[in-house]
Amino acid sequence: MLIAAITIMTVILTIVGVQLIFILKDARILLQRINSIVEEFEKIGLSMGQGYSEILHFVSGFKKVFYFMDLLSKKRKHKKNE
Repeated sequence: MLIAAITIMTVILTIVGVQLIFILKDARILLQRINSIVEEFEKIGLSMGQGYSEILHFVSGFKKVFYFMDLLSKKRKHKKNE
């Protein structure tokens, strides 16, 4: 009777162990997919951030050009008034 109980418990624990291995393999595949998705979102975020930075520098350059033109026009007006 004791040998039968030990045999049944061994079979049950072996089945549970095999099922646990399958679950861990599926979890590994799922985590790899999630990791690749997160990496893609990170790439998109970095490229968008770089794009915003370039737009801000472009606008800043325009502001400097208009400021320079304003200084030139004020200087010309000042020379005409003299």
